[in-house]
Amino acid sequence: MRSKDPIQTIYRDPLSLHTDLYELTMAYGYWKLGMAQRESVFHLFFRRRPFNGGFAIAAGLEIALDFLEHFRYSASDLAYLEQLQGADGTPLFDPQFLEYLSHFSFQCDIDAMPEGTPVFPYEPLLRVQGPMLHAQLLEGPLLNIINFQTLIATKAARICWAARPDPVVEFGMRRAQGIDGALAASRASYIGGCESTSSLLAGKIYGIPVKGTHAHSWVMAFDDEEVSFDAYASVMPNNCIFLVDTYDTIQGVRKAIRVAKKMKQQGKEMIGVRLDSGDLTHLSIEIRKMLDDGGFPNAKIMASNELDEQIINDLKHQGAKVNVWAVGTNLVTGKDQPALDGVYKLSALKDESGKWQYKVKISEQLTKVTNPGIHQVRRFFDDRGNFADMIYDVHSNSAPEQYAIDPLDPTHWQTFSPDMKYRDLLIPIVKKGVRIYQSPPLSEIREKTLLELSQFHPAMRRFLYPQPYFVGLEKSVYETRLKLIKALKT
Repeated sequence: MRSKDPIQTIYRDPLSLHTDLYELTMAYGYWKLGMAQRESVFHLFFRRRPFNGGFAIAAGLEIALDFLEHFRYSASDLAYLEQLQGADGTPLFDPQFLEYLSHFSFQCDIDAMPEGTPVFPYEPLLRVQGPMLHAQLLEGPLLNIINFQTLIATKAARICWAARPDPVVEFGMRRAQGIDGALAASRASYIGGCESTSSLLAGKIYGIPVKGTHAHSWVMAFDDEEVSFDAYASVMPNNCIFLVDTYDTIQGVRKAIRVAKKMKQQGKEMIGVRLDSGDLTHLSIEIRKMLDDGGFPNAKIMASNELDEQIINDLKHQGAKVNVWAVGTNLVTGKDQPALDGVYKLSALKDESGKWQYKVKISEQLTKVTNPGIHQVRRFFDDRGNFADMIYDVHSNSAPEQYAIDPLDPTHWQTFSPDMKYRDLLIPIVKKGVRIYQSPPLSEIREKTLLELSQFHPAMRRFLYPQPYFVGLEKSVYETRLKLIKALKT
């Protein structure tokens, strides 16, 4: 059973101040200058593939929607804002602006990629359209929620790919960045493909299956290792995975087998043993033989100990006999890349006459140049799977051309045959501030991740030099960008 409103389950008060100060100072400026209701479009996207891989997995949308549904400024929020001062010691915000915030409710439209969708650099995970002040206030919280969960869901998908067909258990709560980080990481890890979590709170709130056994302290609490296993079997006969490396791993396995034989006489079955140190390849091969010879061919060998996709991949190539992988620190912290470089950028703004003005940010770094317009992502596919993606403008005067250009390399383009099948990835989520989309159960999102990734060439999922998947700007979007850049530089 999962909570319908995870944020409300964890926090009693609204989280409207979960943002950066400059979001409020800009909102105040728009309000004071009469720009608050100007129609705008922002896109949330990232620039680089995380972990030097070939893809990312969209995640965090349900939590973002839950945040927005409960967005309001409480009396204590307004009292806090009222006492903020500028450099001259006077109030930072006009009392009339705070009165405006006291009655504030969102009026934006949001289109988004459903969670579990594979996504690539410069593709909007979300498109936000609405009054400038409203859309601006979403920047901080949306980036905070979407960036982290997308990062961890991606890491989980990589780890699960390395471990296939073995299950992966997310074991990272104790090493995660606080309570919020642990819960978000458990949820995102499940979306990315993990079969379960060790976190009871994540299990309760999100309905994720939970798994776990005992720690070394259980063994150390007894005078004899075998007595500790026997005692655990007596109190948890239906949850026996014995941790065997407290003293001597091979001797620990022998003792676990003896206890397992006594359990079998009582009609109970040992699930398996867990390794948390040592040479996992050598030990797992030896343990597999011991378990098979002892009459336990179905007993599992679980491994933990600072695992990630590279280590699991190496262990499998070395012939390790592990068949359940418990992954903690490197998963829930995204240790080799602890942040996704997601950004939230203005791409269109209506002028005073109601005409759209497309916006572009330019930079000496080509990767930081933004794409103007109001975007949709079209994914082309055939019977062999996904072929390429095209970012196009939804307000184009004509149908998108079947021609896309790499935004970072104009010599790299892709054409699409008119009869090629496609689907558009951004779907309506919120209309005029009202949620119109109901997320599927988390288990279905997890299945979506696995299914959608299977539609890409396996070479895209290589850990070293993955095959690039083409994403390009539709020709008119690319030309508009060049035109705006030229105008800004002259």
